[in-house]
Amino acid sequence: MSQEGSSGDEPGSSAAGTARPRERLRLLERAATQVGTTLDLFRTAAELADLAVSDFADLAVVELLDPVLRGEAPEPGPVDEPAAVRRAAVATSDGWDLGRVRGVGDARVLRFGSPYAQALTDLRPRLVRRLTPEDPWLRREPEIIRFAEEEGAQSLIAVPLTVRGVPLGVASFFRLGRARGFDEEDLAQAVGLASFGAVCLDNARRYAREKALARLVQRTLVPRRIPARVAAETAWTFLPVAAGGSWFDVVSVSGARIVCVVGEVAGHGMTAVSLMGQVSTAVSTLAAVDMAVDEILARVHDLVVTAETGRSTLSADGPRADGLGVGCVLALYDPVNGSCTVARAGGPAPTVVFPDGDTTVLDVPSGPPLGGQGAPSYPLSRFDLPDGSLLALHTASLTEPGPPLVRSLVAAGGDLHKASDSTLAEMFPEGPSEDTVLFLARTRVLGPDRTCSWTLANRPESVADARGLVSRQLTAWGLDELVPGTQLLASELVTNGVRYSTGEVELRIIMREHTLACEVTDCSNAAPTLRRAQDDDEGGRGLFLVSRLALDWGVRPTARGKTIWAEQLLPGHDKSDRDS
Repeated sequence: MSQEGSSGDEPGSSAAGTARPRERLRLLERAATQVGTTLDLFRTAAELADLAVSDFADLAVVELLDPVLRGEAPEPGPVDEPAAVRRAAVATSDGWDLGRVRGVGDARVLRFGSPYAQALTDLRPRLVRRLTPEDPWLRREPEIIRFAEEEGAQSLIAVPLTVRGVPLGVASFFRLGRARGFDEEDLAQAVGLASFGAVCLDNARRYAREKALARLVQRTLVPRRIPARVAAETAWTFLPVAAGGSWFDVVSVSGARIVCVVGEVAGHGMTAVSLMGQVSTAVSTLAAVDMAVDEILARVHDLVVTAETGRSTLSADGPRADGLGVGCVLALYDPVNGSCTVARAGGPAPTVVFPDGDTTVLDVPSGPPLGGQGAPSYPLSRFDLPDGSLLALHTASLTEPGPPLVRSLVAAGGDLHKASDSTLAEMFPEGPSEDTVLFLARTRVLGPDRTCSWTLANRPESVADARGLVSRQLTAWGLDELVPGTQLLASELVTNGVRYSTGEVELRIIMREHTLACEVTDCSNAAPTLRRAQDDDEGGRGLFLVSRLALDWGVRPTARGKTIWAEQLLPGHDKSDRDS
């Protein structure tokens, strides 16, 4: 074996005349258009190998260090032996059989003394002018021995793939069955091609790392589990294949209602995932304080624009300079009356599968994507959903999921988790190319075993009536422990309604998952204020008592005025159950 080392500075180019340097220049010109066309590591490696065999080599092999395939950058400088590499690409010119060559993805340890190992040990290319089976290192390489004996492999160039001193792997080029083996000019040509290819591979590595980090962050921002709700049975399938900004959520709000959310950012990588985190947090926070779904979208639209510009844009109508927009659909479901209120910002309209199997796409007008062009106006649409209806929210990658969903429900015997998985498997036999979310909610309408309401006249005597009504209903439900506390809550809230409003007062109690809610609705738009009364004050202690007795309380606007609500834990539950 004749083996020579070389630095990466095109050895021998001064003695080659003019033709060979021109060939090298043309090869690099082709590399600029044919190598690195994507940010996929394996595709880039294949393009590098294909270009080599179309020009000066009969067989080209690209092998990368394992950390590179994970998107990581090895330590700068030579690689300590033994080096573990994985084959990223292999290509051959016409007429040569690759059946006996290790395939893409195969791993191996570069053996001491081989040109590959030496190239990574000192980061200098190696030229083996003639391969002979008697070479000691070659006897430990059965793959090359076969080529030397059967295909006439006679010459080898091994070039380290490095960028700014960081090793990525090694590229090997062979000549098979030719009269002329590689020479110094071929080595210069291989070094130039490998240098360009290494830059493209490093770009792909960086992208792979960012994609992996974005996917990791995205998974931490999406719920891993959703607690059971009395309003609906939920299930979902989330496929984050492209490290984009897709997410889903379910937010519990007062009155046993839930807000179902599915959204996606029109982009990929950390920027999209970061924006997704901001938007999903804002939507969940605003929903938790009983803000109307159309108002939530309008507020978050301003947030998305402001987050990029860093200045107030209360009148801005977008779009963001980076072009990122967020499609988002919010569906507020009320299990007491079976109503569903939907608003959407560019996302696909929800699909409903009714108990009889009929499907429909809800007619919901769309406002602009959050942060997109257009005035942030998001019309509300209200629908009545019978008990047992299936509400499906999804990302734009899914089109017309209704028929596959119905078939999957029948095949799964009504199991929502199986139906969700099966629907996506049917719609994407080879897997989706974009992040995909399918969220399902099977609605429940609460009956008299969980909710009861009364209409009270606006008179002082109604306070005593409220206490009696609450006592009898809780006793019927077997919740005698909560009678004293609920009577006090109802008394204080009805007193406020009678004192500060005109017209009838509505009293309602709802048994939720872990809490009992007491609600009073009146026609006044004035929000109550929590006061701390002085010792000699005759009043002003009502809401203070409510806040001390209740686990949580709040106010939400209604069509006729407002609703004040307060919740207590059900017997056998503690605060951790409510927060889970």
